[in-house]
Amino acid sequence: MSERPIAALPSALDDFASLEARLGGRRAAVFLDYDGTLTPIVDRPDMAILSPEARAVVAALARRLPVAVISGRDRADVERLVGVDGLVYAGSHGFDIRLPDGRELRHEAAGDVAPLLDRAARRLERALSEIPGALIERKRFSLAAHYRLVAPARAAAVRAAVDDALAAEPGRLKVKPGKMVFEVQPAMDWDKGKALLWLLRALGLDDAGVAPLFLGDDVTDEDAFAVLRDRGVGIVVAAAHEVDGRATRADFRLADPGEVLSFLRRLEGLR
Repeated sequence: MSERPIAALPSALDDFASLEARLGGRRAAVFLDYDGTLTPIVDRPDMAILSPEARAVVAALARRLPVAVISGRDRADVERLVGVDGLVYAGSHGFDIRLPDGRELRHEAAGDVAPLLDRAARRLERALSEIPGALIERKRFSLAAHYRLVAPARAAAVRAAVDDALAAEPGRLKVKPGKMVFEVQPAMDWDKGKALLWLLRALGLDDAGVAPLFLGDDVTDEDAFAVLRDRGVGIVVAAAHEVDGRATRADFRLADPGEVLSFLRRLEGLR
């Protein structure tokens, strides 16, 4: 599927009737990003707290439909932040997944990556220690170099440090740019799209009677939008100032986490 400008997409709220028609009477299965989708983007990852209202909306939806949260955060972190039973939780962009019945999936090579990521984190910490505002977030199966608080003139230095860390481990790491962050991951053929496909199979939802919906705001969510072409619905969450400068593979858009909650309420009301 080719990309389209976000500004050209219909609103999932204003054009809800068209979205409902896309579902075609099929049962919806809802897959959600966390940061920027359920919560606003904030300066530091530890500041992204789910509101009681959002938690109640997600819990109500999960009583009616399958709901999963697929995040770049560690799985344990996103489970703690969301705090709703009965959901599927997928951390580290799908490297680490837990189903409601307790079953877990980890990428077959994920257990071997800790020393590799530790070395990369040490290199980045040394390189970024002299760049005010740079933040390294070490996760179980990945790490992130945040530069939201870095002066714009120094952002290129953050990317250069990330590239140097990858060059020190040739062929073993890859980088995915996100919103003011560089995600460093093991160089494996695994992403949110592949995690979404696995979840559909594992949950028994990989059939013609199910319409998967994925809601996400970041560049890393494009992998999930891509795999939903002709089988589900992708919804990008993009603020007004982003609409003119970005393209996406999604089908609809929502402006912010507030609109996401309004949309989930309408979805929960479908019969």
